[in-house]
Amino acid sequence: MSAKFDFDVLYIGAGHGTFDGAAPLAQTGVNVGVIESGLVGGTCPNRGCNAKITLDEPVKMTREAQRMGNILQGNISIDWAKNMEHKQEIIDVLPAGLTKRLEDAGAKVIHGHAKFIDNHTVAIDGDQQVTAEKIVISTGLKPHRLDISGTDLAHDSEDFLNLTKLPDHITIIGSGYIGMEFATIANEAGSKVTVMLHSDKVLRDFYQPYVKKVVDDLKKRGVKFIENSNVKSFEQSDNDYQIHYGNEETLTTDWILDATGRIPNVDNLGLDEIGVKYDETGVLVNDYLQTNVENIYASGDVISSDQPKVTPAAYFESKYLMSLFSGQTTDPIKFPVIPTVVFTSPRIAQAGISVAEGKQKGYQISENDLANYWYYIVDKEPIAHSTQIHDKDGHLVGVTEVSDQAEDAINALLPAIEFKFDRQQVSRLVGLFPTIGYAAWHRA
Repeated sequence: MSAKFDFDVLYIGAGHGTFDGAAPLAQTGVNVGVIESGLVGGTCPNRGCNAKITLDEPVKMTREAQRMGNILQGNISIDWAKNMEHKQEIIDVLPAGLTKRLEDAGAKVIHGHAKFIDNHTVAIDGDQQVTAEKIVISTGLKPHRLDISGTDLAHDSEDFLNLTKLPDHITIIGSGYIGMEFATIANEAGSKVTVMLHSDKVLRDFYQPYVKKVVDDLKKRGVKFIENSNVKSFEQSDNDYQIHYGNEETLTTDWILDATGRIPNVDNLGLDEIGVKYDETGVLVNDYLQTNVENIYASGDVISSDQPKVTPAAYFESKYLMSLFSGQTTDPIKFPVIPTVVFTSPRIAQAGISVAEGKQKGYQISENDLANYWYYIVDKEPIAHSTQIHDKDGHLVGVTEVSDQAEDAINALLPAIEFKFDRQQVSRLVGLFPTIGYAAWHRA
């Protein structure tokens, strides 16, 4: 370490954009510091992915039990309080575990809010100051809030994940990942659910014919969708809330979730004072994840990127910076295929180029009705479809699937897309049987 600075590399934020790379970086002998104002681990482990998938597991099991009919005896329902207790059992141990992982590797974890004083110095809670040769901004995203009257009456995703009692009627503003996943969970757990859309599209980044299948299924289960809602204000009266929208219309509900998206968490970091450039999409970086200030980098969801803002991308960026800072590479970042999935029931997962792009390029588009494939008949999945895109040389370049097992099928096919396997190479990959991986490779 240079005697001039307290740290060689200092990370601001301790989410996936940090800890996946900071721990192995420290193990190489680099002097690493990590500053975190909240829970170590950031959004995904503490108030996002891990909590969500834990709450969703009983939903998935309940749906399957419903499909199996009288093969299974007795009624299965979700105990919301017990589900929440289980969620806490899963996530409560994560911050301490991740802290130990960092510290055991040799990194120093500092708790507090960091703000730049200059390009090598940050103040922690306005008091303590630390310096570093290189600094990485990894502060992630925060919930967007509607700029309307009564916006404080709405709740965010973290509030939903901590609901001790499920409201009778939940109204969700927004139909992206969070809105649709939480609508699925709340509906299956017994709440009346209304989803209010800004436009007429749900999950706009996913293949719309498959999105329609998920939406139609939720409608059959009682979820109400209001398109082009034009929400104007929220108001409270006694024990409920009024949502004023559209052409002087009013909806009464028990609880409001503002799921209108997430925005870069760059407030009160001092970026303007030191000249780091950013916009509404995030901190601007080059192909080395370097900002316009030479010694300052950024990773994770806070950066402006054409990659999806999901955990796998943050993980890869963090690992890349580890390799860059430890001298293991001098190359610019080259992203692998980053898959995405929305955990509705059924799920929609995808990787590689989209169906629309494949059609534009004249590639071969193959659609399979998987509900008629025996493996999906085992658990009686009524909605199961896959679309695969092969380029003109026969390489699998994109795939999207809607099914209860879509995430596993896409994971199985990732190597073929990333390494551009041709059909002969794919034919040599024989998965375990009977598994969804075998089925996925068989179709590729």
